[in-house]
Amino acid sequence: MKAAALARLAEAQAKRQALVVVTRLADGAQCLVDAAGCSGDLQLATEAVAETAALLLSGRSASLASAPGCFARAYVPSPRLLIVGAVHIAQALAPMAATAGYEVTVIDPRGAFASPERFPGVPLSDEWPDEALARLGLDAATALVALSHDPKLDDPALELALPSTLFYIGALGSRRTHEKRLERLRAAGLGELTGRIHSPIGLDLGGRAPAEIAVSILAEIIQVRHRGAAA
Repeated sequence: MKAAALARLAEAQAKRQALVVVTRLADGAQCLVDAAGCSGDLQLATEAVAETAALLLSGRSASLASAPGCFARAYVPSPRLLIVGAVHIAQALAPMAATAGYEVTVIDPRGAFASPERFPGVPLSDEWPDEALARLGLDAATALVALSHDPKLDDPALELALPSTLFYIGALGSRRTHEKRLERLRAAGLGELTGRIHSPIGLDLGGRAPAEIAVSILAEIIQVRHRGAAA
């Protein structure tokens, strides 16, 4: 890979941006395709750019049918899970998600909850959720779950999450709790986006124990990541 492409790739990975490097195998000519478009010394036809853009979204690498002799290598951010609320469900969910390949951060300013003793080996943030999310950034490879059951923590996180490109947003709570949550979010001007929230959170597996709920949440996150919200 050429130096300029390497530098752009390193920059994209640092910013958790998806990028596809297309290489013509015959002579090594390359171009980079990202959300902003195509750049480089390899010129792609419109059909090839569209095919590459599809790989950009899926994260797959493949030879291009519309550009014979060209191979597209996708570089996408690692999947990430941000958990708001260091509660019992989070204690089970964090290591499960890490085992499934997600980068996990638990966010809770309450020191008695977000402690290394309760979350061994899990990255913790004692910032308020809006501060933590602003620092960590919200991208299309990230899922967020609000589990604190406290509007002072969950609502600011959801207000930042809803307009973002997060692929999954979930919030713990009963139907009545969620309806009150929706009222607050509508009052904040986010009514048109509240349909993005998965609540009741998780797939309906029938379990009620914290670990069982954690399994259902992770299962729904994986389903949405690979099959889309319609699933």
